[in-house]
Amino acid sequence: MDQQPQGISENYANPKTCLFHVLFKAAALAFYILSALFVNNFVIIFVITVLLAALDFWVVKNVSGRILVGLRWWNEINDEGESVWKFECLDGESLARMNKKDSWLFWWTLYLTAAAWIILGIFSLIRLQADYLLVIGVCLSLSIANIVGFTKCNKDAKKNIQDWTANALLSGSVRSHLQSAFGV
Repeated sequence: MDQQPQGISENYANPKTCLFHVLFKAAALAFYILSALFVNNFVIIFVITVLLAALDFWVVKNVSGRILVGLRWWNEINDEGESVWKFECLDGESLARMNKKDSWLFWWTLYLTAAAWIILGIFSLIRLQADYLLVIGVCLSLSIANIVGFTKCNKDAKKNIQDWTANALLSGSVRSHLQSAFGV
């Protein structure tokens, strides 16, 4: 019996997207944590950490959210000056075929990153480093923006799946089976 070793990439439908989804989050957190040991310049720490967090925000919002969970969101200002949330999601059938591991990785890393920034914020408060709270505040705001956007989008997607399922059940083939089964 020849058994081939299973690679991690066999478990994920989109391993490269998963890698970059995690990479920018880890890079921002790691740079912030390690910079305290090696860099003694707040401006450099602020700029690089916020840049990495902004790259993470963009990758999650525009790439990994679309590929890993089939969701996309954005916010627009309408003609009256009001903020309007816009959501895009795949159709119900495509969403049902999304890889569960990809989805799990997406959601858990989204929430764990925000939790990590909160913990780092608590440490900054304890150490009385108010200036570092600014870095954490920006990074946490970007993480929470993605959490709120994708959570709202996911609720909209679930509603769309329910609507799609109801429409599919009432479509021709299912309707004809129901009619023949009940003699209508």
